[in-house]
Amino acid sequence: MEVVYKILRYLKGSPGKGLLFQKQNQRDIVAYTDADWASSISDRRSTTGYCTFLWGNLVSWRSKKQSVVARSSAEAELRAMANGVCELLWLKLVLEELKLS
Repeated sequence: MEVVYKILRYLKGSPGKGLLFQKQNQRDIVAYTDADWASSISDRRSTTGYCTFLWGNLVSWRSKKQSVVARSSAEAELRAMANGVCELLWLKLVLEELKLS
């Protein structure tokens, strides 16, 4: 709940900016993931990022340094996809609890 309050305080203090949610006919969930291989010069760890869209509207996003060193760009991308899939599964469970298909 603290995060929600933080977002609302940001929106209140930033007139002219906001989050746009539009009504869509398509009811789908889409996720985009990416990783940059060994981007940190100090420890050679990759950074993972993903964002998820629910019915065409952005609902979650994250960027995080990976906890281990990836041996290849494919491994870094695979870890990013795994994080994105976990987010999709969580969203699916939330929608099921809300009785939404």
